[in-house]
Amino acid sequence: MYRFLLSRQWVILTLVALLLIPTMIRLGIWQMHRYEERTARNQLVSEALGARPEPVERMTSPGHTVTSNERYRSVTAKGRFDTGEEVVVRRRTNSDDAVGYHVLTPFVLDDGKILLVNRGWIPADGPSQTEFPEIPAPPRGEITVTGRLMPDETTEASGIKDLQGLPDRQIMLINSEQEARRLGAEVLGGYIVQTAPAPKGGSPEPLGRPGSEDAALNYAYAIQWWLFAAGVPVGWVILVRRERRDRVAAASAPAEDKETAAAPA
Repeated sequence: MYRFLLSRQWVILTLVALLLIPTMIRLGIWQMHRYEERTARNQLVSEALGARPEPVERMTSPGHTVTSNERYRSVTAKGRFDTGEEVVVRRRTNSDDAVGYHVLTPFVLDDGKILLVNRGWIPADGPSQTEFPEIPAPPRGEITVTGRLMPDETTEASGIKDLQGLPDRQIMLINSEQEARRLGAEVLGGYIVQTAPAPKGGSPEPLGRPGSEDAALNYAYAIQWWLFAAGVPVGWVILVRRERRDRVAAASAPAEDKETAAAPA
């Protein structure tokens, strides 16, 4: 009755179905892991943004690597901006995806150590990409700044190549070790994205808060893959029954034709 399952066509079909089931299950598990990772990341970001600001010296120090638990923590620092050593970070976009620069200004603390402060975004509207752009000046004298602590940027994490031979005072990545060598000073690990005080005239344009990753989408994908995995054997059974029904109908058709031909006119 089911000898057709031993045919080459059905053997291949059955093997493909058997391979699809575990593959889809594993894809569902992978999507569930992504859901858990994104949920945990969103929780960390939410807790970091909601925490009370801490003095930056409590969170980082020269040579310190900012961890995922420390990322986005709100910190404060007291000192003064050193615009003479200010640089711009190339190929950065704002909320409207316009290409420009991030303004990175050393902030000299009371003890002489330096904190790197990303003051925000400015447009690349100069006559050329090689000239240093005009940058609105920060407040003069001793002030207190507040910002979100961020880890050093790397090519591996960001996908941005650290190009060499750039125009003077232009960089590709914000990296405290590289800036320490350039400045010849002790630089705190990581950097901060300034949130206060607000810039006069809205420039440099403040960087937006980090958004939440869509963890629910990964959860939906996981359920979808598992439903597909469950649907494979159901579909296989439906195809088998349809094939058997068609074969039975084809086998009975000649017998009926013979009976009709043998009947007297």
